[in-house]
Amino acid sequence: MALININWSECPMKKDAEVLRYMRERRKGTNQERAAARAGMSVKTARKYELAGQLPSQLKQPRTWRTRPNPFEEDWPWVVEQLQRDPALQGATLFAELCQRHPGQYRPTQVRTLQRHIAQWRAEQGPEREIIFEQVHVPGERAQSDFTHMRDLQVTINGQVFPQLLYHFVLTYSNVEAVRVCFGETFEALAEGIEQALWQIGGVPVQHRTDHLSAAVRHLPTDEQEAFSQRYQGLMRHYGMQPTWNNAGIAHENGDVEQSHFRFKEAVDQALRVRGNRDFSSRAAYERLLQDRVRNRNLTRQAGFQEEQAALRPLPRLPLAPCREFRANVSRFSTIQVLGKRYSVPSRLGGNRDWSPVGE
Repeated sequence: MALININWSECPMKKDAEVLRYMRERRKGTNQERAAARAGMSVKTARKYELAGQLPSQLKQPRTWRTRPNPFEEDWPWVVEQLQRDPALQGATLFAELCQRHPGQYRPTQVRTLQRHIAQWRAEQGPEREIIFEQVHVPGERAQSDFTHMRDLQVTINGQVFPQLLYHFVLTYSNVEAVRVCFGETFEALAEGIEQALWQIGGVPVQHRTDHLSAAVRHLPTDEQEAFSQRYQGLMRHYGMQPTWNNAGIAHENGDVEQSHFRFKEAVDQALRVRGNRDFSSRAAYERLLQDRVRNRNLTRQAGFQEEQAALRPLPRLPLAPCREFRANVSRFSTIQVLGKRYSVPSRLGGNRDWSPVGE
């Protein structure tokens, strides 16, 4: 086999599409002259590509030289020192600092040049990064849930600020979700949210994952370990779900519900903006808006949910309906104190010292 040495510096670089067109013509039996003319190149250029048997993009070698002087050459040691001191510093921040240190030396458009230099330095000499492996979700395997504050939406009921939490439940495979308004991260709020979600979706996944919620996890002071509370374990046994939690400080292990928090609140905010105001005549009216958002979002996930629904296990015969019973004295103002929160009761109960509200 003869080796052919082609001087590509004398050969104008063509596009892949032009060379492919030339090759197609040659495969049809067209001669070099006519095929080159149809591809828009000279016969000499066409012959070189044909002998090489490669496309222009395959022949292009990466440039190892600079086409212009590095404007940050003098200040680069200082930039590296700052990056080593605090790797989270951004290129735009360092560029602004350089402009303050050397007024008039740098143009605003050179910030992109510095950012490219920093990106290359981080790839070659920067600190190691944490690797997050993609989680592979299996239909019917897992649900995640958590509480999230809704105060940023500034919702009011009859002009009064509505302080609320939202319990959020998500199936990790299809991302079908359910929500419930609550007022504290209590076991009752967690249990009611789980039950409502499971009966709403019509089945039970294998696992239920939370972060280290005090409503589900109890701390063991003897050895500073944690364990699921007996009440939470009882709830999981009733539905046949395996309780799991993510590792402390590793938020992405509960990432589906965390991302759903953000997206759901964004959807609710947009609905409130379209509505034109954030005041509702009743809590029920506000909750209807929330459930409408859930319904609309879940409609886009029906393909994945159909697959997941087939893998969900059946619900028990009856819900557990957990509650706690308290005895509370009713003040002369018709209020009671339960778990550190004040609630109003019917005025006819004022002063009653033998009244037992059920539930939270």
